[in-house]
Amino acid sequence: MAAKLKRLSQGLRTVFVVALLTVATYAAAAELRGDHPDTYVVKRGDTLWDIAGRFLQRPWLWPEIWQANPQIQNPHLIYPGDVISLAYLDRVAVQPGPREGAPINAIPLSDVEPFLKDLSVVDGFEQLPYVVGLEDDRLRSSQGQLAYVRGLPDAQPGQRYAVVRPTQRYSWLDRSGMCCDLFHKDDLDFRGRPTLDTQNYWTDVVTPDKGKEVLGYELMQVNVGTITRGEVGGIEASTLLLDEAGHEVRIGDRIVAVNPQPYDLQFFPHPPKTQQEYGRARVLAVADMLTTGGPRDVVALSIGARDGVDNGTVFSVWRVGSNAVDKVEYGIERSEDTVPFEGKVRLPDEFAGHVMVFRTFDKMSYGLVMDSVKPTRVGYELKHPDAPY
Repeated sequence: MAAKLKRLSQGLRTVFVVALLTVATYAAAAELRGDHPDTYVVKRGDTLWDIAGRFLQRPWLWPEIWQANPQIQNPHLIYPGDVISLAYLDRVAVQPGPREGAPINAIPLSDVEPFLKDLSVVDGFEQLPYVVGLEDDRLRSSQGQLAYVRGLPDAQPGQRYAVVRPTQRYSWLDRSGMCCDLFHKDDLDFRGRPTLDTQNYWTDVVTPDKGKEVLGYELMQVNVGTITRGEVGGIEASTLLLDEAGHEVRIGDRIVAVNPQPYDLQFFPHPPKTQQEYGRARVLAVADMLTTGGPRDVVALSIGARDGVDNGTVFSVWRVGSNAVDKVEYGIERSEDTVPFEGKVRLPDEFAGHVMVFRTFDKMSYGLVMDSVKPTRVGYELKHPDAPY
C-alpha cells in the first residue's frame, strides 16, 4: 500500500510540474510581441532591456519568462553570439554562442559607472575626518600635492583613503492630512551644512524638524590619496598625498577608507517586491543639477532598501495630476490662489516612462531612465511598472 501511495505521489508531482511548464509556456507566448522574428543573434553592445523590449510586451519580466524554459541553464547570463530562438511553440530558447565576451547586462555600465564609483549616500558624515589644510596654504590641491587631514590619529604611512565631498542633503517632510508631502534637495556648503534658498526658506525655518526626515547626504568622491606621515612629533594632522588629477580637493572635504568595489556590476530587471504608498516614492533629483531627464539619464529616488527596493527594481514614472480650478463652476476670472483646495479638481496622473534602480541605499536610491514618452522631472511619482493609471 505504501509503495502504491509513493508511486501515486511521484506521478502527481510529475503531472504538476508538466502543467506548470505548460502554463509558463503559454504565459511566455502571451507576453511575446506579435512581430517577433524566428531567431535573434545577441550582439556586442546589446542590453537585456533592449533585447527583451524587442520580443516582450513587458521587458522587466524577461527573467521570469525565460526561466519557464528548462533548456536554459542560466537565463541571467546571455552572451554575444548566443542565438535566441522564438520559432518553436513561441518558446524562447537560447543556444550558446562562442562565449568570448562578457555577459550582456541590463544596462550599459558606461552610463552609470560614474555614479557607481563616485557617488554614495550616508545617514551622516560629521564624524568623518576632514581636510583641515593644504600644501603651501593653497585654496585647492590635486594630483601630486599634499592635503592635511584632521581626525586620523592612528593613520600609518601607506594607508589609502578616498576624499569625498558632501554635495546634497535629501529630506522628506511629512504633511499628513494636507495635500501632499514635500521632498527637498538642499545644496551644502564647504562644511557640509545646508544653504538656505528662497524655495525652501519658509519650510526650513518654520518647520525645521517637525515631521521632517533626512533621507541621506550625497557624498561625491573627488580624489584618492596615500598617507605619507601620521600625527607624530606634535603634528596634529596626517599628511595625505593625492593620487588623481580629477576634481580638486578643498578644505572641509571628508576622508573615508577606500572600498575597492562597493557596488553591483550585473543588474536583473524585476518589478517591485512591495506596493509603495502613493506619494511616498518620488523622483528627488536629476543628475548634473538638472530638473528634467530622458532615457539614459540618472535620477535620485526617495525610496531605498528599507522600502523593499533592491538593484534591478523597475518603476513606472508618472507626472502627478494637477489640482485644477473648475472654471465652469467658479468662473474663468478666478485664479488658483483664490479657490480652496477642496474646490479644485484632481486630474489623472500622466505616464512618462520607466526607471530601473542600479544603486540602493537605506532610504533612497539611484535609477536609470530606461524609456520614456515624455521627460522625467523632479517630483514625478513612482509606481509599479504595470500600473494602469
